Amino acid sequence: MDARFAILRRMNVPYRQIRASFTDEAITVYQAYDPAVAAPAVTAQRFVPPFKRERMTWIKPSFLWMMYRCGWAEKPGQTRVLAVDITREGFEWALGHSCLSHPDAGTDPTAWRNRLRESPVRIQWDPERDPHHNALPYRSIQVGLSGDAAARYADQWILGITDLTDRVHDVRQALRDGKDVTGMLPAERPYPLPAELARTVGASVTPDAG
Repeated sequence: MDARFAILRRMNVPYRQIRASFTDEAITVYQAYDPAVAAPAVTAQRFVPPFKRERMTWIKPSFLWMMYRCGWAEKPGQTRVLAVDITREGFEWALGHSCLSHPDAGTDPTAWRNRLRESPVRIQWDPERDPHHNALPYRSIQVGLSGDAAARYADQWILGITDLTDRVHDVRQALRDGKDVTGMLPAERPYPLPAELARTVGASVTPDAG
C-alpha cells in the first residue's frame, strides 16, 4: 500500500467527509467518458452533444474513487478522464438541493420520499479507495445531477475542463511497476461544509462510524 494511504488508514478520518482539490473560487470534480463525449467537451470547455444533459451525470471530487470507477481509464466508455473545475457556489447549490439516494437510519420515510421526488440531485457515499482499488474505512461522496442541476452544471458552473488521460496512464504504469504513486496524485483536503449543507448530505460532523 502506498505510504499516504497506510497513514490514512490509521488516522481518525470522519466516516463521511468530502475531500477535494479546491481554491477559494472553484472545486475540481472528475468524470470519465468515451472519446466521442470527452473530446468535444475539452474543445468547447463545456459539455456539448453528444453529452446528454437529460440523463443523470455523476461528478466525483475524489480522484481515486474515479480511478476505481473507470479502472484507471481502461473500462469501455470511460477511457478519457476529465478534471472539471466548477464554481464552489454551483457545487454548494447542488448539495443544498440534494437528497440521499437511500435514507439514513432514523429518517422519516415519507419526508425522504418527498424530497427524493423533488430534488434534482442525488448523493451517494461509497467506500473511498486506495490506488489499488482497496476499500478504505471511510466514505467518499458522489453527486448525481439531473434536470435543472444538470443544466446549471453544463451551462453555468464549469470554469474549465482538462483531459487527464495521459496522467492517468502514467500513474497506472507506475503502479504496475510497483512504485509509490503518492506524489503523482492530485492533492485533496477536507472541503469546508457549512453545517446546514453537512446535514443535508449526511456528512459526519465528528470522526465516528456513521
